[in-house]
Amino acid sequence: MKHVIKSQQFNKKFINSIFSIADKLKKKTESPLKGKIMASLFYEPSTRTRFSFESAMLRLGGSVITTENAREFSSIAKGETLEDSIRVINNYADVIILRHHEEGSSQRASLVSKIPVINAGDGIGQHPTQALLDLYTIKKEFGEIDEITIAFVGDLKHGRTIRSLAYLLGKYRRVKIYFVSPKALRVGNDIKTYLNKHKIRYFEIENLESIINKIDVLYQTRIQKERFKNIKDYKRFKGCYQINIKLADRMKLKSIIMHPLPRIDEILPEVDISRKAVYFKQAEYGLLIRMALLKYLLS
Repeated sequence: MKHVIKSQQFNKKFINSIFSIADKLKKKTESPLKGKIMASLFYEPSTRTRFSFESAMLRLGGSVITTENAREFSSIAKGETLEDSIRVINNYADVIILRHHEEGSSQRASLVSKIPVINAGDGIGQHPTQALLDLYTIKKEFGEIDEITIAFVGDLKHGRTIRSLAYLLGKYRRVKIYFVSPKALRVGNDIKTYLNKHKIRYFEIENLESIINKIDVLYQTRIQKERFKNIKDYKRFKGCYQINIKLADRMKLKSIIMHPLPRIDEILPEVDISRKAVYFKQAEYGLLIRMALLKYLLS
């Protein structure tokens, strides 16, 4: 594997290999990427993805060159194409971490890049490294991936994290998925076609409380203001699903609550003290998974 563009690239052998590397990296410090340079090219805002990739590279002994807002502080502001920017950065780095506002941008970049391109989120497309760390979180915190029942909640139409994770869950046995959203924000047909092909049972519902005691994993997502062209539509859906401590207490004893973050008001701070809340641990696991992925690709 040269580039990481979408979750469909990952088979179970690769996933297990990355998880194994992550487990080992947690136990010891090494510097296999000394002398390597990572270009962090972000056209959209990011905290966890950008910082975790940069921290991962530094912890592995490598170096980082970065731009925080490439839409404003790179030559794209002068009219340079993404392809030309990638060709130029090929001369300066050994790997490119790309977050872009347009779906399919990472694929475009990979076609002209001689060095690995890792998709760190492309519009409403995919976020494959988030899917890896989400799956790793489920395995570490819940203990199993096969036979889990998971609810994806919120803006499923624009949610690239749920798209990417759904593709990975299709590789496991007897998984059941509840897609919980308003009708206008339902998951795309491409995901449903994929799940049908892999014989994964799924249900589209609007009422979260009706299944809250049936699920092993609650994957809450934010209603994404930046994805709505009409602010009235955003305000109509904002706050439509909110997790409070009473709702969390109704879940199974060993169930977990996840969120790719950032959160706004969809999980109240009172839930943070619950043992079921693992969304901050996701961020920790994200560092390990991205360290493992960089090591796999570059060392």
